[in-house]
Amino acid sequence: MPNACPVDLLRRFAVPLLVLLLGGCSTMDYYAHLGQGQWQLLSARQPITQLLEDPATDADLARRLALSQQARDFASTQLHLPENRSYRLYADLGRPFVVWNVFATPEFSLDPELHCFPVAGCVAYRGYYQQGRARGAAALLRQQGLDTYIGGVEAYSTLGWFDDPLLNTMLRWSDERFIAVIFHELAHQQYYLPGDTAFNESFATFVEREGLRQWHAARGETAPAGDDRQRQQFVELVLASRERLQQLYASNLPEHAMRSAKQAEFERLRRDYRTLRQRQWGGQGRYDAWIEGPLNNAKLLPFGLYDQWVPAFAALFRREGSDWQAFYAAVAALGRLPEADRLSRLESLMQGN
Repeated sequence: MPNACPVDLLRRFAVPLLVLLLGGCSTMDYYAHLGQGQWQLLSARQPITQLLEDPATDADLARRLALSQQARDFASTQLHLPENRSYRLYADLGRPFVVWNVFATPEFSLDPELHCFPVAGCVAYRGYYQQGRARGAAALLRQQGLDTYIGGVEAYSTLGWFDDPLLNTMLRWSDERFIAVIFHELAHQQYYLPGDTAFNESFATFVEREGLRQWHAARGETAPAGDDRQRQQFVELVLASRERLQQLYASNLPEHAMRSAKQAEFERLRRDYRTLRQRQWGGQGRYDAWIEGPLNNAKLLPFGLYDQWVPAFAALFRREGSDWQAFYAAVAALGRLPEADRLSRLESLMQGN
């Protein structure tokens, strides 16, 4: 995610530090590590206005920062997202990722090992500001027989607890994605439902996509074609593999046979990917490194979370007359429903009811 997560599924998958501190940590060492990491990030922040006024600021950096401030203004004035100092600051951390998240699952299950905290609820990963710590934690989990995966994260939100900065880790992105993340992260500040990752990420993804559409329309631009089709086909391929694994793990196969069938499924995923790349992508695939690397249950965890309920939120937005403030109120009302009722309502919206 290199691009440890080429499909951008982990780009913001990080527990806000304050939430972790409120929830307590398994060791004082981990607690101190989190505090130090967040403090270093906060200490590195600089006001973007000062950087733009400084003639010594790199020209390309200045261009990206100026564009970010136009998008930041648009987010609050047109999308009615929170107006605060988040993304009015910039921090260069001197590394490619801000945190590294460790995911883990049992050998024959796609259910994640959860970590639960106040405010954020339960999440399927544990974050580390140092890659070495993440690798050590993953090694200990593997000794317990768990599948593990480490994903580098380029940006995350503290849900408004701190003034989140733009980061050097985000500068490798295109202008389109750079702007999208601002909209996405501010959406998390607008509304966040503890413990429901699919709801939160689908909501923020809808805001990101509709926000980008309105951003380009306001500027008289045509949105870049990008590679959404390739990304969608890849995600569908992985989700189909995950579904087959679910069926396998629900079977009564002996352990040795299930282990063999599991590996055969991952080989099938690789073959299906190579066929798709050759037949429909002209032999060029942006996910080669991901697919050719080690595959296990934990590596599949993020897929589907960002997109699951996007059509439902799109339907809700239309139902509210494409009025952002009415839409946010309706989202909050959905979040107050008991889980079963909320899921039923989302399903109904997906079906156009």
